[in-house]
Amino acid sequence: QVQLVESGGGLVQPGGSLRLSCAASGSIFSRYAMAWYRQTPGKQRELVASITSGGSTTYADSVKGRFAIFRDRDNAKITVYLQMNSLKPEDTAVYYCNAVPFGTSINYWGRGTQVTVSS
Repeated sequence: QVQLVESGGGLVQPGGSLRLSCAASGSIFSRYAMAWYRQTPGKQRELVASITSGGSTTYADSVKGRFAIFRDRDNAKITVYLQMNSLKPEDTAVYYCNAVPFGTSINYWGRGTQVTVSS
């Protein structure tokens, strides 16, 4: 079993920055894909950014050049970050951390953290 715990959300003004963190612990897997998704009321959850254990990254077009995903790993846990710069009101959403062990279709989800971009 894997536990994902997000942190770092909050209220920020347009143009500001936030860094989200996702701590993954439990049955740590050596090869994986981890990602950040976001969701607003009435809309489907959408992929924001992803990173593999090999370091490959992908980004939604709407966040390219503004957001960056990166990770740390020690023996006990993996931490994945989402650095969000030049935030816009349309970035307002609940952000969820996701992990998929390599070669499986198992999805682990965190509980989400609220990001609000407003003046």
